[in-house]
Amino acid sequence: MKIKVLCRNPDDYLRETKLDIHKVPRNRDPAQHPFQLEREYQRALNATKLERVFAKPFLAALDGHGDGVHALCKHPKSLSLLLSGACDGEIICWNLAQRACVKKVLAHDGMVHGLTAHRSGRYFFSCGNDQTIKQWTIDPEGAISDEPVSTLLGKNDVFVTSGQRVDVWDERRTEPVRSFAWGVDSVHHVKFNPVETHLLGAAAQDRSIILYDMRGSSPLRKVILKLRTNALSWNPMEAFTFTAANEDYNLYTFDMRNLSMPLNIHMDHVSAVMDVDYCPTGREFVSAGYDKCLRIFPVDRGHSREIYHTKRMQRVVSVRWSLDNKYIVSASDEMNIRLWKAKASEKLGVLQPREKAAINYNESLKARFASHPQIRRIARHRHVPKFVYTASKQMREMKEAGKRREARKRAHSKPGSVPHVSEKQKRMVGEKE
Repeated sequence: MKIKVLCRNPDDYLRETKLDIHKVPRNRDPAQHPFQLEREYQRALNATKLERVFAKPFLAALDGHGDGVHALCKHPKSLSLLLSGACDGEIICWNLAQRACVKKVLAHDGMVHGLTAHRSGRYFFSCGNDQTIKQWTIDPEGAISDEPVSTLLGKNDVFVTSGQRVDVWDERRTEPVRSFAWGVDSVHHVKFNPVETHLLGAAAQDRSIILYDMRGSSPLRKVILKLRTNALSWNPMEAFTFTAANEDYNLYTFDMRNLSMPLNIHMDHVSAVMDVDYCPTGREFVSAGYDKCLRIFPVDRGHSREIYHTKRMQRVVSVRWSLDNKYIVSASDEMNIRLWKAKASEKLGVLQPREKAAINYNESLKARFASHPQIRRIARHRHVPKFVYTASKQMREMKEAGKRREARKRAHSKPGSVPHVSEKQKRMVGEKE
């Protein structure tokens, strides 16, 4: 004799709290739901509207510096610790969870140009206008040593400095291990590849981007753009891809194996782009602009998905994306460090299982109906400062006028005498190996 046992999961019919509504069983037969598509569209529209209503990205402002903040450094082992350097030579270690200053130390005579932490998290390096490089110890709580240490820890760790040439240093030596020079102009920015650690990229004053391999004795490649590159950042998930922040209001994503043309041009800023940093997943990056705004770009798109700004924020000089992919930290000229959410409408704190299910359902609905005009219009709408709106309109009119002028010139010229040049090719000056 066969016995069939009825099994019921309490989660299917019991409420989590007394305030919750009773769950109603649903028949999933498509024949019983003739207006399912219409209802899902309305839900996607409501979810898109609510996302814009709850989009409040700004979290806190850290006030403690006495001059403009030009350098930021993430702690490699702690999500709550952040290092910042100001124009008056002061370095502060912040606790982001408590939004408080842990330790403040006067490190240099003049501006702090760069900060970098050792991967162990026990110490970090700083460089300044006084042409010195100092090593500081830092404990897990964020306390910095009062004086720079003279003994260098570790055995096989190297760091790089830039100036009239690029020098590779070993911690145990007082002289650079290797020096690279290509051209006569100084190098103002250098960045290690996080995947292929022997590769590094540098931005020079002669508008060039130079790639180096520490295993060789000479630079690898050099690409020259129309204007100067202020900063660059490597994609942490793709070893050969990097993005450069340029003075011509754009960002350029390159593949180092083929520098003849950028993979993508990211254009939305209305002033020079000062800094760029990738998120840990490698799918997006954040840029800091001279137009007092932050923008978040998907890697494969030419326009930003988000813009962050406040009334008091001035020119943004440095920006970092947190290692947990949830927060963005920016530093600007008015002596403040600001903390933002990476996703403007994300709810912080512990989520109930039903909340997680509702969020995932709404995300899938928005992705399904993202191409519908009304939903796309609501999702793309952003309030921007008046000068950004005016400058964007002027730049758009100038580009359209240039396209019309080129089309008329091509139409009234001999066939083939005015070749069609893509927007990517117009930005490039040359490439050298």
